[in-house]
Amino acid sequence: MAFIKKISTNTLTDKELIALFKESEDMTVLGELYQRYMELVYGVCLKYFKEPETAKDSVIHIFEELVTKLKKHEVDNFKGWLHQVAKNHCLMQLRTPKNLKVVEFKPEFVQNEENVHLNGVLEKEENFQKLEYCLGTLTDDQQSAIRLFYLEGKCYNEIVEMTGQDWNFVRSCIQNGRRNLKICMEKNESGVRSQESGAGKKI
Repeated sequence: MAFIKKISTNTLTDKELIALFKESEDMTVLGELYQRYMELVYGVCLKYFKEPETAKDSVIHIFEELVTKLKKHEVDNFKGWLHQVAKNHCLMQLRTPKNLKVVEFKPEFVQNEENVHLNGVLEKEENFQKLEYCLGTLTDDQQSAIRLFYLEGKCYNEIVEMTGQDWNFVRSCIQNGRRNLKICMEKNESGVRSQESGAGKKI
């Protein structure tokens, strides 16, 4: 993209570049890594902000965020992780008073109303901690399928290829995992409200 300086590519993998950056703190290394996925980040930002210039500014800001974020996290799938970082950045910006507005959600993968509900939950950054907890309550197969489908944007066929599992099994894992995740998060939300109500009565 023209608004970020192009850096010559090399043959190192994403994980190798991450390790090299953590060791050297060389911004050129981080720039090389980010260069590979700038189009993806820009697309995510444009989806939320609907304004090219705002999206371009966010691409720069997200790059700056990576300087500290990459040092704190162990990242196995940089592309998927970066997609989530970009999404979180956009959501946080949209929640500031000057940017507070309704954001249209286009559920490309939605199959029913329950799916719409879950996507709505995933769109709210305040639910991320509860989401991580509830993901941990799922079976390994369900958790993997949910992460790939919702958090990394993979389609059924891509998940089948990545996991080597049967298409119907993947579909079952996503549907059952989605249902269990919804139940867990709603239960967690109810528990928080009950605790707040109890605290209010003691005062």
